[in-house]
Amino acid sequence: MTTERVFNKKLTRLDFKFGNINWEKATIKQYELEKDERVWRIFLNGYAKNGFVIFDEELLPREELLKALEELTPEIVGGEKALTVQELIEESMSWNNVFSHS
Repeated sequence: MTTERVFNKKLTRLDFKFGNINWEKATIKQYELEKDERVWRIFLNGYAKNGFVIFDEELLPREELLKALEELTPEIVGGEKALTVQELIEESMSWNNVFSHS
């Protein structure tokens, strides 16, 4: 895959609210999903009961992701956001952007 094709790869961001989560469950589930190469970024907050996942929907179907999060009783809030790898990298370079999207 060329660099340009990688930078233009489409990713999906889903924001969640969780009904059955605590810090321990969040930490374990986040670690499990971080190991999956189809997940580009994940943040699960067991205290605020929310989080987000940025993933490659071509490789990881949404239904499979939701099945992996099932025990936390996820609810998608705020719809979804499509972004490219390049946009993800650019957002990651600014702490203001990282915190404003968390």
